[in-house]
Amino acid sequence: MHVYLPIAEMSVSVLVFLGLGAAVGFLSGLFGVGGGFLLTPLLIFLGIPPAVAVGTGAAHIVASSVSGAVTQFRRNNVDVKMGVVMLAGGLVGTYIGVEAVRLLRKAGHFDVAVSLLYVTFLGVIGTLMLIESLNSWRNVNAGAAAARRRSGQHNWVDGLPLKMRFTRSKLFISAIPPAVIGMFVGFLAALMGVGGGFVMIPAMIYLLRMPTAVVVGTSLFQIVFVAAFAVLLHAIQNRTVDIVLAMLLIVGGVLGSQFGAIAGEKLRGEQLRVMLAALVVVVAMRVAFDLVVMPSELFSFGGRT
Repeated sequence: MHVYLPIAEMSVSVLVFLGLGAAVGFLSGLFGVGGGFLLTPLLIFLGIPPAVAVGTGAAHIVASSVSGAVTQFRRNNVDVKMGVVMLAGGLVGTYIGVEAVRLLRKAGHFDVAVSLLYVTFLGVIGTLMLIESLNSWRNVNAGAAAARRRSGQHNWVDGLPLKMRFTRSKLFISAIPPAVIGMFVGFLAALMGVGGGFVMIPAMIYLLRMPTAVVVGTSLFQIVFVAAFAVLLHAIQNRTVDIVLAMLLIVGGVLGSQFGAIAGEKLRGEQLRVMLAALVVVVAMRVAFDLVVMPSELFSFGGRT
């Protein structure tokens, strides 16, 4: 059975995109990530115009993040004050990112720009994740204890002005780094159709030194609102949010995430991190391959962007 996507201007198989949503949902449940960094390039591989893939991917992130954010909030794992500071920066970054999408589409460079961003970020982050996770797995198997930060250690963040007290995170730090992190993640959310958790979570743990239990909940809290704002701006300014496609992906994602969560309980944390890192590197390599391979048609008329 096929359905017409009004914004993407193409007819697609319902089962294929339900299956795609289920696959990404499965990976989200398995690894505990939003899956936007996988969904957007996969949509592009299947022929969805990049701008529509980015806008619709953001809509999928909103739906997939809400339930997780509510669960974390009920468990008191959300630092609302920290989330609001990051959200303030995130909204600014999102607006800038949507404007960048509009300008790049107008100039005809958006397709190449988004592919280069995916290759750069996924390649670098995936490689670093793979190295770190393999070392961690090796240390666990060898019985070595992971090095931990000693209490009382400080870094350059502690010397910045505009300090605020974040009670839930037990921190007294400058509001500047959280706002900047939020702005950067908002920019990525608008430009790449991702939640930005693969950047935000390491930054919150290693830069802000937030407790791990609070990091995921606060990240989801911020992502829900930033992604929703990105969807709104993409729909109004760029008209690149395909509701029909979003519904197919969301329905499949809800089903797939349940099975992914069950499968994730049967694997160790080190194994999951290695698998996730390898998956990120593979996606980056595939996007890079599409950038350099010669297209089957050298010329086309009236291509969509």
